[in-house]
Parts: sequence; structure tokens; C-alpha cells
Amino acid sequence: MCSLRLLLSDSYDPWFNLSLEEYIFKNIPKKQSILFLWRNQNTVVIGRAQNAWKECNTRRMERDEIKLARRNSGGGAVFHDLGNTCFTFISTQEHYDKSVSSNIVLNGLSYIGIKAIISGRNDIVIRTENGERKISGSAYRETSGRKFHHGTLLVHVDIDKLAYYLNPDFKKLETKGITSIRSRVANLNELKPGINHQEVCLGLTEAFFQHYGMRVKPEILSMDNFCKIPEFFKQFNKQRDWNWNFGSAPAFTHQLDTRFDWGSVTLHCDIERGIIRHSHIFTDSLDPDPLEILATKLVGIPYNNKSILCCCKEWMQSWPQYKKELSELSNWLIKTIS
Repeated sequence: MCSLRLLLSDSYDPWFNLSLEEYIFKNIPKKQSILFLWRNQNTVVIGRAQNAWKECNTRRMERDEIKLARRNSGGGAVFHDLGNTCFTFISTQEHYDKSVSSNIVLNGLSYIGIKAIISGRNDIVIRTENGERKISGSAYRETSGRKFHHGTLLVHVDIDKLAYYLNPDFKKLETKGITSIRSRVANLNELKPGINHQEVCLGLTEAFFQHYGMRVKPEILSMDNFCKIPEFFKQFNKQRDWNWNFGSAPAFTHQLDTRFDWGSVTLHCDIERGIIRHSHIFTDSLDPDPLEILATKLVGIPYNNKSILCCCKEWMQSWPQYKKELSELSNWLIKTIS
């Protein structure tokens, strides 16, 4: 006998929703299937093996208070706002596989008048006059008898923001992590004007119930209730921590170069788990000593502009005679790395 649950999050916080997803995945009982529906506000979500600095414009995100959230599954980077419907299927049924949930999504879209097809390994597309356009991407996990399929549906996402925040600065980064493959995307409201999150959830829910031949009442999940659970709170703290979202990036190198009136500067950094492990500065400045000292001071600090700003402030105090030059260098470095 299959046990069925329909879960709805009342939060738009990506760290809460991803923590909730992970907590449910780890604690789902045997012979149960779950559909979890949720949304995030103003967030870039990256895959477990991705480099945030490589995938998105971290400077714009910090300025505009766009959150970064690293998920536990693979796949590429996506932008979420309230025009994006997120779905998660979790099952401990013996014969469950991703084709079940993929077909539920297709049938759910069909229920509300949207004809879509599966393309490649994990994309759902619609056919338009301009060719196929992606409306959904997915990722999968399987462990210890638990199976997991989550993805997004672009309902009325701000496409301009999607391109704006997923367009990284031109940086000389070399990384061994997974890089997103950009695709032409479309919103569902291009096919069906006025469609919204509630209508999409209705379609998915109906298809979910029809597949299993039973209906259940939705359960509303809130942060107030779950944050009282120690195991969940531990996961939530990890999910929102810089060390997970940024520091879990694969090892990479970053080379920065520029020219000032007083000379050229090239900074080469090796970063591992978000920490600068090696740093070297090349310059044709008449007095390279301050810059060489800076290179040694950068080693061991987190690769973010707040840590580097503190480092630079302390470093500049030792060279008051070069205040103008070192301020220029410090400002450039902080803006380039953020």
C-alpha cells in the first residue's frame, strides 16, 4: 500500500525550502511518495559541483540582495523569482523512477492546456515558431532506497533578471567544476497568458493524484514549525552558511590584471573551498614591496570582498606614504573579486 503526501511551503526563502527538501528526503518512510511544491524569491540556485563565481554575477547579486543557494543535487545554475514554480518528487517505492515524475509533470501541464515534451536528459520544452524553447530543467538523486527528482517550471519569470544575474563578469577563472549550458528559455505565459503558480500547482497535483489513484489533503509547511526540530535546524544553518554556498566551490584559479598611472598589476590566486591558498602579484611598480606583502597577507582568507577589504585596510596602515596608490589598488581588487 502506497502512502501519499502533498506538501506546500508557505516560505519564499531558498535556504529554508532547500533545507526542507533535504530533511524530507533523509526522513521519508518506506513505501511513500511525496510531491513538494514551493517557490523562491530573488535567488540564484547552483548545482552541488558548481562555482558561484563562474556561474553568476556575484557583484550584481550582492548589490541587489539576490540570495545564492547551493543545492545538494547536480545540474546547472538557475534564477528563481515568484514567477517560477519548483517541484520535488521524493519516493521510497521500489519501482519508482524518474520517468514516473516526468510524466506526471507532462500530464499536469496537459491538464492546464500546455503541450510539452521531454528533450535530452532532463529538460522539458515547448515547440514554438522559433523552435523548441526550454520551460523546465531537472536534477535527480538516488541513495539508500530513496529517489528524488526536482525541477523548475518557468511560469512568468523575469527573463531579463535571469540573463542579468546568470551572466558572470568576464574573469580569468579556470575551474574543474560543472559549468552551466545556457539554453533558450520561454515562460508558460507566452503560450497561455494569465497563467500563474496556483494554476500550475493545480495541474501537477491533479496529475499526481491521478497517477496514484488516490487523493490527499495538502500539508502546509512553515518555517516556524520546522525550525524547532534540531535536525532540521542543523541543516538550515548549513544551507545558509557562506562555507556551503560559496566555500563548497571546486578548486579554481583567478587571475586579475589592470594598469594604474603608477604601474601594471597582475594578481594570481589559487582558491580551494573558498579560501585563498596561494597568491602572487606581478608588477612593474617602482616599489613592489607593498604589493608583494599584500600577496602574502591574502593567503588563508575567504575569497570574498568583505574579508579582502579587512585585509587591505590593515595592510595599507603599514605604507602611509603610498596611501593614494594602495587605495586605488584596494578598491580595484574588492570590486573585481566581488
